[in-house]
Amino acid sequence: MDRSFAERRTQSIPRPVKQKRMARGFWKDYQLYLLLFLPIAYFIIFKYVPMYGAAIAFQDYSIFRGVSGSEWIGFENFRELFAMSQFYTVVRNTLLLNLLDLIVSFPAPIILALLLHELSTVWFKKISQTILYLPHFISWIIIGGLVYQIFSNNGGLVNNLITSLGFESVPFLTEKNHWLLVYLGTGVWQSAGWGTIIYLAALTGINKELYEAAEVDGAGRWRKMWNITLPGIRPTIVVMLIMALGKIMTIGFERPFVMGNTLVMDYAEVISTFVYKVGLQSAQFSLATAMGLFQALVGLIFVIGSNAIAKRMGEQGLW
Repeated sequence: MDRSFAERRTQSIPRPVKQKRMARGFWKDYQLYLLLFLPIAYFIIFKYVPMYGAAIAFQDYSIFRGVSGSEWIGFENFRELFAMSQFYTVVRNTLLLNLLDLIVSFPAPIILALLLHELSTVWFKKISQTILYLPHFISWIIIGGLVYQIFSNNGGLVNNLITSLGFESVPFLTEKNHWLLVYLGTGVWQSAGWGTIIYLAALTGINKELYEAAEVDGAGRWRKMWNITLPGIRPTIVVMLIMALGKIMTIGFERPFVMGNTLVMDYAEVISTFVYKVGLQSAQFSLATAMGLFQALVGLIFVIGSNAIAKRMGEQGLW
């Protein structure tokens, strides 16, 4: 097959000339490359270098012998892990909480972004965004304390109000189904505002002339939102959904650990708390690493599968 003129011209340039052009381009925009240094260093140090420790999952690891000196035992840790009844409980709880979180929390920033986009008063829009962003910067330890102060059975703000009206107190934090509602609602409150940033950025890329043409045709706000705004941010929604599905087996440690208690362990015991108890409290490092490797593998399968489905549906996908 014939090559294009641009390809032939590029290949005809001598290598030293190419190198000089690359060096000139680097020094021309060196500030931008310097900005890339910190995120690249972060991923190398905290994401790629720790992959060396994944070998622990296939060893009878000893902190005294290290990774290089520990005995290799193949897939024995995975066999032990899959034989534990608690393993299936924590996997079920992780999938359940993440799936419900996806159903409840994923649409929330989209709806908020659409509402903020429709605000015409600039100062009110900025104040609203600031207030919505604030929960993201609050530690889960503090959020957990607030939740207990508001929803606890004895002395909680909500239950005090309920009992003052003559009703019985509601076990928000000690009964599984009520705890689940509080867990999901707290997650929406903490993450929805921060999640609007990406969608608001996507909304700014929609051509304003489309709205003007729709107004000429007599379209109202709802019609413009349905036919212009949502299709305009659909690629962003698909990408964010694929990334969320990739984290379906990954759950943060702080939220279930802080909000959980012994009465709701049927739901609150998840992979991250299991790894904490097995790996740090019981010092079974190989077993905890095997769980982490299994978790990463399932997440990879979800990412590849969801991206393939998105491609088949005609969306852009991640790659």
